Amino acid sequence: MRTQCTPRSARPARSLRALAGLLLAGSLALAGCGADDSGGGDSAKSAAKGPVAAAGQGGADQAGSGGSGSSPKAPDLTPGAIIRTASLTVQVADVPEALDRARATAEGAGGYVGKESTSRDAGGRERTRVVLRVPSARYDEVLTALQGTGRLIDRTAQAVDVTDQVVDVDSRVKSQRASVDRIRALMSRATKLSDVVALEGELSSRQADLESLLARQASLKDRTSLATITLSLSEKPVRKAGGDDSPGVVDALSGGWHVFVTLLRWVVLALGAALPFLACAALLTVLWLRVVRPRLPRHGGPVPAMTALGPLPPARPAPESAGERSDAGEGSGRD
Repeated sequence: MRTQCTPRSARPARSLRALAGLLLAGSLALAGCGADDSGGGDSAKSAAKGPVAAAGQGGADQAGSGGSGSSPKAPDLTPGAIIRTASLTVQVADVPEALDRARATAEGAGGYVGKESTSRDAGGRERTRVVLRVPSARYDEVLTALQGTGRLIDRTAQAVDVTDQVVDVDSRVKSQRASVDRIRALMSRATKLSDVVALEGELSSRQADLESLLARQASLKDRTSLATITLSLSEKPVRKAGGDDSPGVVDALSGGWHVFVTLLRWVVLALGAALPFLACAALLTVLWLRVVRPRLPRHGGPVPAMTALGPLPPARPAPESAGERSDAGEGSGRD
């Protein structure tokens, strides 16, 4: 009996061990597959989140860099969309020399002289006004150089942003060109004379609008690409060697002579203005004395009375009476 039981008990044990080995192998295989699946999912998720994470990291870096500064930097304006103008008044010792330096400065920067005028004031000092056109990129450099030619008396600078106008004009030019091209395409396909005439009128109108827009675009480009600087140069007043600005004898004589010359000039001007009237008055006087007056009737003494027999004899004094004579004698005796 023992020999029979021993093999029976050994068989279940072996089967149990084989089953346990199979279960262990299956569990290991399942564990490996799960690990592979989890690893692949994690890699896929990380790959999917890579751009977002990078973008987030970049935004965080930008936020950190922006937060480290005082404030975010504003975008720079386009230099070609700003019209720059300036006006300078400078007092120099020699106007022609300063004018030559200003011309050289403008031409050296790639600009040119637009307009120039020269005059002298009442004191004989020379004054020159010149308009310079220089590239906008070298506007500040030229302005600083011109200020250093002498003593700065006055300065005015202005910058006008016309970016909106430039963008608007450019857009309208493109649209108008496309409209002109469409009209030309329709004209090439038109078969009726009436259609051709109508399309030609529309094409002329749109081309006129396009030319107006192109002229405005060119004007904006000229004003934005070249800055305008108006420079006024005047001579310095002459000062004494000692530096005393109080007037002296020479100044008094010079001032008196200047007043005398000015007064004499005004007198000559007044006489010149009154000369035609004086000539007319003299001519009228000569005509009165030489022509009109001699022809006028002369009124002498009283005209004697006339009768048919001739003029009456002059009246004789009446004889005095005796009483009047006695009275006259008494009066003379009393005297």
